[in-house]
This record gives sequence, C-alpha cells and structure tokens, in this order.
Amino acid sequence: MAALAQLPPLPPQFKSIQHHLRTAQEHDKRDPVVAYYCRLYAMQTGMKIDSKTPECRKFLSKLMDQLEALKKQLGDNEAITQEIVGSAHLENYALKMFLYADNEDRAGRFHKNMIKSFYTASLLIDVITVFGELTDECVSINLKAGKKRRQLNVKHRKYARWKATYIHNCLKNGETPQAGPVGIEEDNDVEENEEAGATPLPTQPPRPSSSAYDPGSVPSSSFTGIQIPPGAHAPANTPAEVPSSAGVTSNTIQPTPQTVPAIDPALFSTVSQADIRLTPEDFARAQKYCKYAGSALQYEDVSTAVQNLQKALKLLTTGRE
Repeated sequence: MAALAQLPPLPPQFKSIQHHLRTAQEHDKRDPVVAYYCRLYAMQTGMKIDSKTPECRKFLSKLMDQLEALKKQLGDNEAITQEIVGSAHLENYALKMFLYADNEDRAGRFHKNMIKSFYTASLLIDVITVFGELTDECVSINLKAGKKRRQLNVKHRKYARWKATYIHNCLKNGETPQAGPVGIEEDNDVEENEEAGATPLPTQPPRPSSSAYDPGSVPSSSFTGIQIPPGAHAPANTPAEVPSSAGVTSNTIQPTPQTVPAIDPALFSTVSQADIRLTPEDFARAQKYCKYAGSALQYEDVSTAVQNLQKALKLLTTGRE
C-alpha cells in the first residue's frame, strides 16, 4: 500500500480521537480495512466536535484526503464498498482481539500485549458505530443489505477499556491483578494512560491453550449483564461455551427467535433453462448475493441470508432478478 500523506498536528479539540488515529496507523499494513474505518470514525467524530475553527478544518481536510486515497487503493475490496461486509469484518476483528485479551486475563497471564488488545478492542467497538449506534444489548441494526445482529455492545467496550486501565495500573504499581471478570471502578480512565496502549500487538496473537484455563478459578463477577465468552479453547470468531461438567453456568448469548421469509416453492424445482445465457455480470451478481448471505449468517441473521440466496438462485435459473 502506498504511503499516505502526513497529517498536521492534532488540534487539542480532537484529543478524544487521537488513539483511534494511532490505531489506524498501526493497521495501515496489518489490515487496511480496519485502518480505513478507524479514520472514517475519527473524521465523523471530528466533524461533530469542531469543523469551523481554522486548525480543525485544516486537520479534517487532510484526514479526508487520507480517506479518499485509502478508498481509491481499496476500491475493489468489498469490505469498503459493501456496508454489510465491512461491518462483519470490523466486528469480527474487534471480537478476536477482545477474546484474545480476555482469555489471557482469565488464565492469569498479564502483559503489555494483553493490555493493548483490551484497549484496542474498546477503540474498535467505538469505530463500529460508523454502522449504527451501540446499545446495552447485542441487538440487530439496520444496514442497506438487511438487519445484522451485533456481537459486541456498550458493555463490552466499557469492560475492555476498564480492564486495560485496571491491569495497567496494577502492573505499574507492582501489584498482581485479579484475573477474570471483577467489579468495575468507575473513576478509572484509560484515556489518560498513554502507556496502556504503547506496545504494538503481534500480527497474529498466540491463542492460549485450553489447559491453561480453569473455570473453577474464575472469581464471581460483580459486573453483571455483559456476555463475555468464557472458553479459552474457543476459536476467536466462535461463541464459546462452558462444558456442563465445569460446574459453572454458561454466559453466552442465547439466539433470539427469528422470522424466516417464505420461500417460493418454485425455486426448489427450478432448473436452468437451456436457452438462458448468463453474462459475466450475472455470475458476479450471484456471487455477491451469496457473499451477502454468508455475512448475514455471521450475525445469525437467517432472514437476510435466505433472501439473498433466493435472489442468487432466481438469477442463475431465470437470468432475471
């Protein structure tokens, strides 16, 4: 990826977005899609804070130039051109980072990379709001391609940010942090702790082994309501479950009942007619519908997945949408 033009000094009014911009720089090579949306969030937030004073206008103008350059470089990436794909990409990345840090925390392995992961996850949950505001629960949001169920919410952001501060302060003071979910102290503010996010993450964080995790050793949480995946053995993009023999209750998100759209019975018996000639554009559109369906399933959105698969099937069998 070509180097982006340097930004002017950050105006004091934009202090709240400095860490998001730093995260963007850290991901320019690691994951340009994440870098793009971090800058987009910073741009949108900066516009709300101050778009009139000369120094702020100049900074936002240069940031806009960076966004345009990135968009041009990533023009063929569907995570940029398609809202549903971009939302899934960003949330899955944030979830992997959250789970890596949470697994390390529960196993009692406290280090700067874990602190960095917690804090970066909280920043990326901020960035997810470019697709719609966060709530206290993992609710569905409306995107152009349909409704998507979120896996992260306000409580995850608050927990990750607080954990980063708590563990950082403990290590700084020579104290041993308490592993796992514990009560949140509201007066801690990780924004002021530059050191908490100073160490870069490895590109592929190591996944802890399941043997390092003892469910029975996790202290009871006074931070209720947050759905924190408890299994260090679980893949980062898979809902974790606690084995029934572990003696603890699973705290995973329960699937909500969904209304599945009616399926046209004719589609089950339809075969492509011999005189139907599909163009390369038809195949490309059918592929996109299938990709949309796959992204919808990442959010357990059966309705949108079915609708897009029906569109793909109809296009392939009739040549029409």
